[in-house]
Amino acid sequence: MIKKITAAAAALSALMMLSGCGGTVSYNDGTYEAKSAEYINDDGSEEGNGYGIVKITISGGVISDCEFRTYELDGTQKGEEYGKKQGSIANKDFYNKAQKAVAACDKYASDLVAAGDLNLVDAVSGATINYQQFTEAAAEALGKAEKKN
Repeated sequence: MIKKITAAAAALSALMMLSGCGGTVSYNDGTYEAKSAEYINDDGSEEGNGYGIVKITISGGVISDCEFRTYELDGTQKGEEYGKKQGSIANKDFYNKAQKAVAACDKYASDLVAAGDLNLVDAVSGATINYQQFTEAAAEALGKAEKKN
């Protein structure tokens, strides 16, 4: 729980720093990558564990592309198999929730490109851990891209 709260607080702080005092943030062109903290369930269960990696491309000073992927703690990318047990769907509800979270990764990335501002990307119900991972990693990547005056 503490790790999740600390990571969420760090993401919120980074968001506030990026938004500044209402001014416009300028970015250097390039591709910037960052990784979220590792999220670990308090009960030690494996469901929902992992981290996210975001890769943001800045072109002409604006966000032109974004990729966001989530991974198990062992480094396995969460994809079509995420939510299955030994290759099969043992719990359909869990599998559907897991796949909803996987789909949210692309939504978060496309919403950031469309909005051009991390503060305008909304969480998807059922994919809030992914949202925390996304905002944390995206804030760090955008911080790397930010032009320093």
